[in-house]
Amino acid sequence: MFRRRNEKMRNSEEHLAVVEHGENAAGEMEDANLSGAGVTAAAEEQTAQSELAASELERVTAERDELRDRVARLQAEFENARKRAEREKVEFRDFAVGAVVEKFLPVLDNFELALKSTGSAEQLRSGVELIVKQMEEVLKSLNVTPVATVGEQFDPHVHEALGSVERADLPDHSVVDEIRRGYKLREKLLRPAMVRVVDNPKQKAE
Repeated sequence: MFRRRNEKMRNSEEHLAVVEHGENAAGEMEDANLSGAGVTAAAEEQTAQSELAASELERVTAERDELRDRVARLQAEFENARKRAEREKVEFRDFAVGAVVEKFLPVLDNFELALKSTGSAEQLRSGVELIVKQMEEVLKSLNVTPVATVGEQFDPHVHEALGSVERADLPDHSVVDEIRRGYKLREKLLRPAMVRVVDNPKQKAE
């Protein structure tokens, strides 16, 4: 009787040990599964981040390439515009020079005719005077006018004094003689007139 009871108790203990071992094994398996799931989730998150970084890098690279192409196009357009402006500037200058030269060609023709003339000195002088008048008309058509000199008060902005003449009958510091004519293009001075000015000691004494 005691033997049967001991056997039952031993069988119960063995069964309990088996159950506990099974529960421990199941727990270990569950922990292992949870740990594996965590590793998988971390790997998936890292993969997603890598894919996101690669996508962002690809986008930034595409934007960089687009900006490079845009800058290259702008540089090419700027260079073309600069060359076109330079070419137009040269063409305009040539056109302006050509227009001026064309106006002076008849004057040059008349000078050549005067040089070939066999007339008297008086006739030659009259011919040169006509040529000078013709040249003045050409200059006037180009808005080039002579600087006023004789009888005007000396103006250092348009006159260049090369000497003085003592005169008591003329206003002091007025222009008495023109040595070389000066010219203006509209209001812009092309060259000053070379003149002699009056030195009136009488007016200075007063």
